[in-house]
Amino acid sequence: MQAQDGILKPIWVENQKPLTFPAPTAADTAEVIVVGGGISGVTTAYVLAKQGKKVLLVDEGPIGSGQTHRTSAHLASIIDDRFSVIEKEHDVEFSKLAHQSHSAAIDFIERVSGEEKIDCEFARLNAYLFRGPDDKSDTLEKEFDAAGRAGVSDLEWVVSPGDGALTGKAIRFGGQGIFHPMKYLRGLTLAAENLGVVFRTGDRVMDTSGKTKDQPPTATFASGLKLTCEAIVVATNTPTPINDWLSIYLKQAAYRTYMVGLAVENEFSVPNALYWDTTDPYHYVRLEKMDDRTVLLVGGEDHKTGQDHPDDGRFERLTRWAKEVFPSAGEEVYRWSGQVQEPSDGLGVVGVAPTKGENVYVITGDSGMGLTHGTLGALLVTDLILGRENPWAKIYDPKRFLMNTEALKEDLNANAQYVDYLTRGDIKSPADLKPGEGGLMRSGLKKIAVYKTDEGKVCQFSAVCPHLGGIVQWNPVEKTWDCPVHGSHFDCEGKLLIGPSTDDLPPVG
Repeated sequence: MQAQDGILKPIWVENQKPLTFPAPTAADTAEVIVVGGGISGVTTAYVLAKQGKKVLLVDEGPIGSGQTHRTSAHLASIIDDRFSVIEKEHDVEFSKLAHQSHSAAIDFIERVSGEEKIDCEFARLNAYLFRGPDDKSDTLEKEFDAAGRAGVSDLEWVVSPGDGALTGKAIRFGGQGIFHPMKYLRGLTLAAENLGVVFRTGDRVMDTSGKTKDQPPTATFASGLKLTCEAIVVATNTPTPINDWLSIYLKQAAYRTYMVGLAVENEFSVPNALYWDTTDPYHYVRLEKMDDRTVLLVGGEDHKTGQDHPDDGRFERLTRWAKEVFPSAGEEVYRWSGQVQEPSDGLGVVGVAPTKGENVYVITGDSGMGLTHGTLGALLVTDLILGRENPWAKIYDPKRFLMNTEALKEDLNANAQYVDYLTRGDIKSPADLKPGEGGLMRSGLKKIAVYKTDEGKVCQFSAVCPHLGGIVQWNPVEKTWDCPVHGSHFDCEGKLLIGPSTDDLPPVG
C-alpha cells in the first residue's frame, strides 16, 4: 500500500494491499454522502447503514490512506490533553463526557470487531502515565484526582512496571486497548459494503454546500461531477472541503508527530501496555507483534506543521530516549511521521458545520486521539442526522467558544508565518539542489517551490498555499511541502495530500 502522507512507510501498511474502488459517477445516489475513507468516515458509513440509510463514501485516495495508517494505534479513554485541563477549561461534566465518549468508542471497536469477525488483533490492557524527568510539578497528582472526578474507576497509584528510566510513581489506568488499524479498517469497509454502502475512490471533493430553499446538500468534485443527497459528513481529519476558517481553523492547529519502531528480541522484557509521560511534548509508547518479532513503537517530538526544521534529529532523539527508558530495545526498524489537529481546549470538533448551511456535518480536531475520536464522532454524527439526542453533542459542538489563551497564541503564531513573503529563498537556483531535494527560490516578488527528482528533472510550483496564502516549507523527512499557517500538506511534486487546501500547488513555467 502506498503511504500518501509522505515517503516513509508506517508499520501498519506492511503486507496490506490498497483498497480502491471505481470513481464516482452521476449514477451514484445516496441519502448520505460521507467524504473521507479513514476510520471516522468508514465508521460513519457503517453505523448509518446499520440504521437503514443509503450511504455513498468517497475519497480521492485508497481507503485508509490518510492519517489512520500513520498513528501509533493507541485506543485510550484517557485524554491526551489531560482531564485536569478539560476540567479547568470547562467543568467536571465536560471531562466526564469526554471519558464516556472515548470509552464508548473502544467498546464499539471491540464489539464490532467481534460481531463482524474482523481479525484486527484487538486487546484490552493497562496504560501507565509517568512523570517526565524535567517535570517537577504536581501534574500526576492533579491528573489522578481529575480522572477520578471524570468517572475513571479503574485507576490506582503504582510503582513503574517497566525498566530503565520509567521508574517511580505512576498512574495505572485499566481497560484501555490496542489493535491493528488497517486490518480493522479493511474489515469494517467490507462489513459496510455488505450493508449496502457504496465506496468510490479516485476523485477529490472540492466543495460541499448545505440545504437551501432551491438546492439539496451538494458535493462538488474535481472532475466537475455534482452529487446531491440529504446530508453530507466531512470526515477528512482536517475539515476539508468545508474551509470554515473562522469557526474551525482559528480554533485548532496542525502538528507533525514522529514515530520510531525498535526491535525487541524478548517480547516479555517490556510489559505489554500503553505508556505516556508528562514531558512537553510528551512521549507515547506501545508494543506491536509483527510476524516473528515484537516492535516497540515510540512517538513524540511534536511541532507545528511547517515550523521548526523536521530533519534535525527528531527520530534519533526518540530512539535515544527509547533505549534509555527501555534498555532491551534494539535496532530501529521503522520510522514515519503523521499529522494531528490540536483544538485549543483539548476536545475535538464534531457536529453541524457552522457556516455551510443545513445538513453538512464535520468530524475533526482529533487532538492525537484520532482512532477513538473518529469512532465516537461517527456515533455522534449518526445521532444528529437521525434527530436523536446525544449527551456528547455539547462538548464537541463546532460552535462552542474556544477563543482562549491557547487559541489566541496559535492564531498569533499562524499570522506570524506570513513574514515568509519577505524572506530570502533557501536556494538561488535549481542548480543548488541535489536529486531528491527541495527548496524555496525567490523570483522577483514571488516565491517558487522547487523540487529536483532523483532523475534530475526540475519541478517548480508556486510556494503560496491555495488555502489562505501561507508560504509552504520543504519537509526533507517525508519529502513534502508543508504550510505553516493551517497545515496543508503537498507531495514533492505539488499534489495535495492533506487539507484545508482543496487544490494542488499551481505549477510555474
